[in-house]
Amino acid sequence: MTIGKGRWVLVLVASFTMASCGTPPTADLDAARAALDGAMAAQAGQLAADSLAAAHAAEAALDAELKAQQSAWFKSYDKARELALAVKTAADKATADAVAARERAEALAAKEKADAEAREALRASARRVGGRIRAPVKIKDVAPIYPAIARSARASGSVEIEATIGTDGRIVDARVVRSVPLLDQAALDAVRRWEYTPSLLNGRPVPVTITVTVNFQP
Repeated sequence: MTIGKGRWVLVLVASFTMASCGTPPTADLDAARAALDGAMAAQAGQLAADSLAAAHAAEAALDAELKAQQSAWFKSYDKARELALAVKTAADKATADAVAARERAEALAAKEKADAEAREALRASARRVGGRIRAPVKIKDVAPIYPAIARSARASGSVEIEATIGTDGRIVDARVVRSVPLLDQAALDAVRRWEYTPSLLNGRPVPVTITVTVNFQP
């Protein structure tokens, strides 16, 4: 049987097309795996769990497609290529989200450290009331919320707190000096919202340290 030149061309094109579609997309698969490894190395599991879960879901779809093609008579990996690209895209997003989350956490930790250092410096420079420094006058009072667990335990008593008042009259630091364990946090939460008139020394506001008592009765 003789095949014409035109038919040979069609056969060759069809064979090339089937060969290209039937070849596993090794480079795409390698890129997808490398992107997933990068996401894991960036600790996306801890820092960007949802994004990494999306990448793993795409990976599962890719694995299912590859298995389906292994048992297919006529193999076509076009869909596998698309899924591999989806895995890489999702994994790259997980990496970027993890990096951003780490940067936010580091920035927050740095801010908290700086705030703590500033409060400590202000507390160290604060003066005790007395002599030429008059006691500040409270202008905003917030009552403590009696904790349910303390009420159930019928806990009562007085929590004594050392509070540092800034030059604007706001509480900048507060610490318990006489404790009632079930009531300490409620006392601190209330005191930190109190406000005072600034204390003056030679006509200028100065930070001061005072001791306040928060009473709890069941």
